[in-house]
Amino acid sequence: MLAVFNALLLPCSAHAPALQRINFNLVNEPVHPVGPKQEPASPGSSPRTILALALLLMLGTVALYAPALHNGFVNYDDPDYVTANPHIRQGLCWSNLVWAFTATAEANWHPLTWISHMADVQVFGLNPAGHHAVSVWLHAINVVLLFLLLTRATGYTLRSAVVAALFAVHPLNVESVAWVAERKSLLCALFFLLALWSYGCYARKPGVARYLGVALMFALGLMAKPMIITFPFVLLLLDYWPLQRLRAGELRSDGSASRAPFLRLLGEKLPLFALSAASALITVFAQHSAGALGVTAALPLHLRVKNALYSYLVYLFKGVWPSHLAVFYPHPENSLGWWKVSAAAVVLLTITGLVWRFRGKKYLLIGWLWYLGTMVPVIGMVQVGRQAMADRYAYLPFIGLFVMAVWLSAEGLARIRPSRWATASVALAIVSSYAAASYIQIGYWRSSYTLFSHALQVTSANGIAEDNLGAALMDMGHPDLALPHFETAVRLVPELSAAHYNLATVLHQYNQLDRALHEYQLALTYAADPTAAAQAHNNLGVLRMQRNQAAAAISEFTAAIQANPNEQNSYLGRGSLEYQQHNLDAALADFSRAAQIAPLPAAYFWLGRTLEEKGDVQSAVRAYETALQMAPGMTDARTRVDALRPRPQK
Repeated sequence: MLAVFNALLLPCSAHAPALQRINFNLVNEPVHPVGPKQEPASPGSSPRTILALALLLMLGTVALYAPALHNGFVNYDDPDYVTANPHIRQGLCWSNLVWAFTATAEANWHPLTWISHMADVQVFGLNPAGHHAVSVWLHAINVVLLFLLLTRATGYTLRSAVVAALFAVHPLNVESVAWVAERKSLLCALFFLLALWSYGCYARKPGVARYLGVALMFALGLMAKPMIITFPFVLLLLDYWPLQRLRAGELRSDGSASRAPFLRLLGEKLPLFALSAASALITVFAQHSAGALGVTAALPLHLRVKNALYSYLVYLFKGVWPSHLAVFYPHPENSLGWWKVSAAAVVLLTITGLVWRFRGKKYLLIGWLWYLGTMVPVIGMVQVGRQAMADRYAYLPFIGLFVMAVWLSAEGLARIRPSRWATASVALAIVSSYAAASYIQIGYWRSSYTLFSHALQVTSANGIAEDNLGAALMDMGHPDLALPHFETAVRLVPELSAAHYNLATVLHQYNQLDRALHEYQLALTYAADPTAAAQAHNNLGVLRMQRNQAAAAISEFTAAIQANPNEQNSYLGRGSLEYQQHNLDAALADFSRAAQIAPLPAAYFWLGRTLEEKGDVQSAVRAYETALQMAPGMTDARTRVDALRPRPQK
């Protein structure tokens, strides 16, 4: 292990400069390895010290998130990404790999994310502990990578360790780690950090092979989550600090000679900009195909701008004081006062002015631009979903803020010259307080009930949380408790199709068919997802059957199948009506298709009844026996088998 870390910390080429000094003095600016001047290594910079810190960061991260292994899946996105996704549930196979690279499900094209979930199912099945364990280890790896990158790029081991520790334990990052469906955030961050490492190698000794390594890591990150399309801009920031490939004087526009180095570095990034543009086009296509951009059309630009400005400031506040964290923050739409937006703009402009005023401290300028820039894809100018902001969006952008805070604090403390133990105590107290808050936050992800109960405690007018809490109560067998939550959800978000559907199912269960019919129709009106539309059509078919409206029921089942050719229940419902009408060929086709979609005892039972009616007794017996293999207690199938088998002669 020591040899591996030693190799990572050596220059990328035998001809590259030697590893620079790892400076434990928190005052002097270290010399960057790409720069022309080198200093001898200090005793504190040994690979053994760095290895010890890396192991401490990794083990500490894993220990903090160990309780997540006792959490289950939640009913928000986890069904679509894992538990109810037929491609993921089948694990790794060629057809599913093809689907991963061609599907735009969940309004995204992220094949690596799908493959990651398939691999988890292949190894762990649907045991949530295994899925959570992989996410925890991915986060721990990201923490160590960030530490090694900062150490190597800046020369400061302790500062880099504190930044990595804040990244490891900050409560805003809990959502990315404890939510199985957010595997995409961890994966894209992993490849983002690997791309930065590759770029460091390229910066030391440019070459085609090294550049292709950067492009490959970036492309893999985009295939996990397209949020990192700002990567080429990040590289330009790092060229200024800490890589120092661009000097401050070269940024002035008083002549072509001064602009040449910047233009050269900009041109160097053009292939990466092309990857960003391609990813953006694919993402827009995927979101448009899934109807996810409908919220953008419904929200005027000025409302999106207001929320974006205000959210930038709220993220900062939550970064310093991470309280009232929730899985979903409702978009304020037109309720956000201009005074809040104006105050946010003033604060952001003030910080920007101060950063520019003290731009000699390069880490301030780069850290602030890192935060502002990497947040752009998710700040809400293009609105996907109904959220105002999300904790998970801070996973990468906050790295810039952590660097700003740690470097500035270290320089401030160095001026008053406290003891090393006092400095360590302050850092440990801050990290420990954030870790304690994260530990509590991880507990909220134990189940859908705990997650959305907490969300309703810390937010207001949260229709999404009301709907998901109602769904959790339904799963717990409490439709009476779920009903008021669904009613509140449709009141708060009238265009939320899922809430209308869920309310309709409860009303249907209570035999309030007129109200249920109305809610199913509203669910169809607002449904943007074909699968959701198919479910509503199917339940409408069942409702029509209960009212003895056979023709209308068949029409609804047919509409469900057209929306989702794998809607198994609709084949069963339509087949049962065809069987009753003695349309046996049509019924046989529907029951056969239902049995093909997924093994289901009811499908094989009704297949047997249809075959029996058609006179194919042997095939009917086989169908009944298949049903009994899956459900040995199915008495109707046992009765039919006993009736059809020849009785022994006396």
